[in-house]
Amino acid sequence: MSKILIVEDEAQLARFVELELIHEGNTVDKAEDGRSGLDKAISNDYDLILLDVMLPGINGFEVLRRVRAKKDTPVILVTARDAVMDKVSGLDAGADDYITKPFAIEELLARIRVALKRKGGAVAATRQLSINNVMIDLDRHEVSADGNPVELTNYEFELLRILMENRNIVLDRERLIGEIWGYDYDGETNVVDVYIRHLRTKIDDKYGIKLIQTVRGVGYVIKEGQL
Repeated sequence: MSKILIVEDEAQLARFVELELIHEGNTVDKAEDGRSGLDKAISNDYDLILLDVMLPGINGFEVLRRVRAKKDTPVILVTARDAVMDKVSGLDAGADDYITKPFAIEELLARIRVALKRKGGAVAATRQLSINNVMIDLDRHEVSADGNPVELTNYEFELLRILMENRNIVLDRERLIGEIWGYDYDGETNVVDVYIRHLRTKIDDKYGIKLIQTVRGVGYVIKEGQL
């Protein structure tokens, strides 16, 4: 079930589309002008926005521009205009698709399904871990704490990744050494403790986050929900 916002000043058309979307199993919000549509789009989380271009107050292009400055919610522009430049302008402004009035409801519903599927694929493709205000982006190899970027070495990153992937599970030093440095590692046995200190300096101490806990005589653990 998806949550969809319709921003349309033609009440009859908005109601017709609303009923069709509800019939398809979606929940729907509506706005009749650009200002209220913008307010709802910014203050709520929608899976998709159907946005008319010719709106009272703020036109659809401006609504789209302001939404795009804050969110990546899929937007399908709905308009009576059929000029090529209007379509190009809408797509350049960040619209995901464009449909012209009058339209067949079956076509609109198909375009909505495609946009939602595209969004779902994009979310699935993003591999992120987040615990206690610390986020690690596995694809971009980036870490942030309280929204601030944290610069880590490769070993520090891998140590944090393994601990976060195994949240609430105590990992002993031997396992951590094996997974990060290799099971044939014959260097200093306190290497894990050294890198734990690095992580604590860069994250725990700097941002006041009690992320990594020591379990005496066993190893280390990241427990979710304990700040």
